[in-house]
Amino acid sequence: MTVPGVPALPTQPHPGLRPDPDWFRTEVFYEALLRSFADSDADGVGDFRGLASRLDYLAWLGVDAIWIPPFYPSPMRDGGYDIADYTGVDPRYGTMDDFRALVAAAHERGIRVVIDMVLNHTSDAHPWFQASRRDPDGPYGDFYVWADDDSAYADARIIFVDTEQSNWSYDEVRGQYFWHRFFSHQPDLNYDNPAVVAAVHDVVRFWARTGVDGFRLDAIPYLVEEEGTNCENLPGTHRLIAGLRRMLDQEFPGTITIAEANQWPADVVAYFGSQDAPECTMCFHFPVMPRIFSSLRQGTATAIREVLEATPPIPAHGQWGTFLRNHDELTLEMVTDAERERMYHWYAPQDRMRANVGIRRRLAPLLGDSRAELELAHVLLLSLPGSPCLYYGDEIGMGENIWLPDRDAVRTPMQWDRSANMGFSACTDPAALTLPLIDAAGYADRCVADALADPDSLLHFLRHVLRVRREHPVLGRGDFRLRPASDAALLAHTRADSPVAGGAGGADGEVLLCLANLADRPCEARVELPELAGRATRTVLAAAPSAPPPAVDARGELAVALPPHGYWWLAVTPNREEDR
Repeated sequence: MTVPGVPALPTQPHPGLRPDPDWFRTEVFYEALLRSFADSDADGVGDFRGLASRLDYLAWLGVDAIWIPPFYPSPMRDGGYDIADYTGVDPRYGTMDDFRALVAAAHERGIRVVIDMVLNHTSDAHPWFQASRRDPDGPYGDFYVWADDDSAYADARIIFVDTEQSNWSYDEVRGQYFWHRFFSHQPDLNYDNPAVVAAVHDVVRFWARTGVDGFRLDAIPYLVEEEGTNCENLPGTHRLIAGLRRMLDQEFPGTITIAEANQWPADVVAYFGSQDAPECTMCFHFPVMPRIFSSLRQGTATAIREVLEATPPIPAHGQWGTFLRNHDELTLEMVTDAERERMYHWYAPQDRMRANVGIRRRLAPLLGDSRAELELAHVLLLSLPGSPCLYYGDEIGMGENIWLPDRDAVRTPMQWDRSANMGFSACTDPAALTLPLIDAAGYADRCVADALADPDSLLHFLRHVLRVRREHPVLGRGDFRLRPASDAALLAHTRADSPVAGGAGGADGEVLLCLANLADRPCEARVELPELAGRATRTVLAAAPSAPPPAVDARGELAVALPPHGYWWLAVTPNREEDR
């Protein structure tokens, strides 16, 4: 079926980029919320030209890929995730030519571009839905999930429990109920209809032809419904994702897909697919993120260890995606009730700080603006399995505005300098800004310009750590192994190239030992590294000037001392006698 509004576009060249199908393994991603990043035309809304004007800054920082959330025409009732036209650009953000120019400019700087693709639902303003509700027997009549009553799929949970009472809503025009797993203004597409599958493939092709390097697939566990199930992670959903991946591999090789599936690792791992039927290239590892925050307050690495130990192996073609914060709330769906109450107590004592089943706060305020904790959290992010994603503004310790509705608390304009509107926009009317500027004490005046001028700033620290990570690609692609430590406060793990028995690393491979003290007290501990007995180490990254790097003794133990919230990355020196 031909889908109106999906024109063919020529393939965009990729200047400045290696044709590497595994490019994503060692990359650091950066989420740039378009409407809040940089405004080029003084209308108060960030846009493509504004983002393009800041690419040199991102390249300087060490960003390898930018992730751009939805920029499609939208009523903006859900931050743009309520899409009214899959193949359009909202005029507030620019034109299709502006988008293509942004992709080309990013590629010239060696930066790849990933965009959001919302497969589960559209806005109720989308022409497909309007046609479906007005003409049930027409070509779009079966594009959505309709029913005469709201009794079906009763075992499916309600996701937005603070705003929705049901997954069904009645439509007065059609005289039937429509299904929605999220907001009631976001009807779910009907993937039992082959025409919907074909239409979505055409949409993905359209954007792939612009030269984008990947798609973040939003809310994919809920694509298919089946009576008697919870309507999550169903076999039909996996077949759909595998079909999309097959099309991309055949027509746009090297284009990745990232699964946003807020599930337990044992369920999420299925979204990588198999060698014979691969699905997503990357999957976000949601459960590890709240455990980092929990461990910082408990002063022990136990929660992080437990979730990593419960994470099953993934196929060779896959990679985890990790993050500390993003444009949504810090989700607490994947924790126990007791853990959730503790997290609320530690990090969201005010009701305004909470949203859905989570916390709507930015990284710096969450951690009490503690420089030591901010450094440690980022060092953990950059050393754990997966490709890390930073959130715009976190590199300068930006604040939040909990008085804004829903998740807008963490989506305020980027603070570039101390000029009007903090350099985000030359707009003369502050009321026209996409969101109000932060006015919280201690955060209102933070900006990139000041951070650039201060060599000891968090920004310069992150740039340094990103450079170190780039020099050690084993942190992105290496074998990961947790190591026993005598103090529960210490998280110890190795990343190793060319793994041999025990994960030690071969003669030509690199082995890094990563240490992190989650406690606010000094930590002295012994780490067990039996297959590395007798090896020396050298410092790659450390929290502060420290003693000479320790060697692994003849028993395979390494004695280490770290300051409160300290960290230490040690490169294990090859044993030349063994390697001959």
